Amino acid sequence: MIPESQRVLAVLNQAKVEYVVIGGVAMVAHGSARATFDLDLCYRRTNENIEKLCGALEPFHPRLRGAPKDLPFRFDKKTVQHGLNFTLETDLGDLDLLGEVAGLGFFETVLANSQIKQVEEMECRILSLDGLIRAKTAAGRKKDTEAIEELKGLRDLKERLGDS
Repeated sequence: MIPESQRVLAVLNQAKVEYVVIGGVAMVAHGSARATFDLDLCYRRTNENIEKLCGALEPFHPRLRGAPKDLPFRFDKKTVQHGLNFTLETDLGDLDLLGEVAGLGFFETVLANSQIKQVEEMECRILSLDGLIRAKTAAGRKKDTEAIEELKGLRDLKERLGDS
């Protein structure tokens, strides 16, 4: 895992933000050899959790990734409540926050398809291999299609070894 991702997860855990790690970092947590350069999270969309999320990230200056630097943007509770998915850059690196995940739906379904794993000395909720396969299949991008075969291989290996 990239060090910036570890720091973001530590900050969110300290603030007691409810989230599930999805995407490339989740793949790496399951044993994938793929490189990833951002952190993808599905977050619970309650008022309390959105407030915790915004408060935890505020010191790291979240801004819209790829947007002009002079575009007014405020990452706060009101913005998140009126949006759903955010592609951000922060002082800690790139971060994608998803209120809904293709192939799975909203946080409650993502949570039901997750497991707690030890990631660099901290416990995090990580999307399961089956959940990752469903999400990558629904996304349908070339890079996701390539990842599906690796994910299926990891799932098969873990089943043979009796590992979760």
